[in-house]
Amino acid sequence: MSLHLMELSASTTLVLYPASQPQDQSKEENGVLGFDSNFQETKGEMPKEFFWPSGDLVKATQEELKEPLVDLGVMKNGDEKAIANAAELVRNACLKHGFFQVINHGVNPDLIDAAYHGIDTIFKLPVTKKLTAQRKPGAVSGYSGAHADRYTSKLPWKETFSFLFHHQGFSNSQIVDYFDSVLGQDLRHTGRVYQEYCEAMKELSSVIMELLGISLGVDGLHYRRFFEDGDSIMRCNYYPPCSSANLTLGTGPHTDPTSLTILHQDQVGGLEVFADNKWRAVRPRSEAFVVNIGDTFMALSNGRYKSCLHRALVNTYRERRSLVYFVCPKEDKVVRPPKFLISKNEERKYPDFTWSSLREFTQKHYRADVATLQSFIQWQSSSNSSNF
Repeated sequence: MSLHLMELSASTTLVLYPASQPQDQSKEENGVLGFDSNFQETKGEMPKEFFWPSGDLVKATQEELKEPLVDLGVMKNGDEKAIANAAELVRNACLKHGFFQVINHGVNPDLIDAAYHGIDTIFKLPVTKKLTAQRKPGAVSGYSGAHADRYTSKLPWKETFSFLFHHQGFSNSQIVDYFDSVLGQDLRHTGRVYQEYCEAMKELSSVIMELLGISLGVDGLHYRRFFEDGDSIMRCNYYPPCSSANLTLGTGPHTDPTSLTILHQDQVGGLEVFADNKWRAVRPRSEAFVVNIGDTFMALSNGRYKSCLHRALVNTYRERRSLVYFVCPKEDKVVRPPKFLISKNEERKYPDFTWSSLREFTQKHYRADVATLQSFIQWQSSSNSSNF
């Protein structure tokens, strides 16, 4: 099997900074890679590492994705008929492409605004400051500039800052503590904002999981319980303007290896989904969250619900920002569908696995694409065979 993860090239044209040293010192020793979009733009041409193949750059049609707008308010008022109708909307979307949007979700708009302000605070820090929080090899948490620490080609034109959020068993200041440890106490307030945001996402994800259970005809609390002790991932995305936006991507075509993605995007737009053999735009709605099924939940539904190919474009003139909460189970929890979804005439689509194994695969061995889950199953099977 051909794995898509590539070793970092020594000949990269990205900006090289010395690790934890002032910028004017030698850049040859202990160098680390940083993505400075202003520096790249002033050079007059985009480095070759950011170029994407023409097949990945196929333009979207003018048609938007016809994903449903689901009113989550019905989950609070207990109207069984309205809940059944909402579940049917979710079911139809997840059988087809796995994307829907939710409104009346209960998340305070001021909190969302504060989280966007946090993005501005983080990514406007000096590059050398951001690099003090650089993500370590194989890890999830930390700063990444264009994923240049992992790949040598098809680099995304973006910066990300990610951190883990444990649903249970950790202090109610876990995010604040993480910000203190990697960015210093100057950003303590930003850490508090994301602590509150992650708590809100945990509650929102529980409601969505209950609706997904109802839509699949299983106990409404099944998935809610499965994820109650999860280890989710919060990610802040910043896509700078790019004068060569037609030659690169903010995020390449992929499916999410996680279980469920809850995304809020700003009004610039750029998220696209491959549905009915066409790239279709997902309309930004300030009052809504975009929700999509990931590979792990596809396995939990025995393949009934789809983890769909999607990508993010960059804008020539405007920066784009998004807030992404990846819902994940506890690392050692075994991923398998409920017995109700396995009929006598239906085989298991995927063998048992743990989220920690799939996460390790995508962080150390494979670059996420449309075939991530199938490639992981092959990798896991070959790894298990070699142990005997």
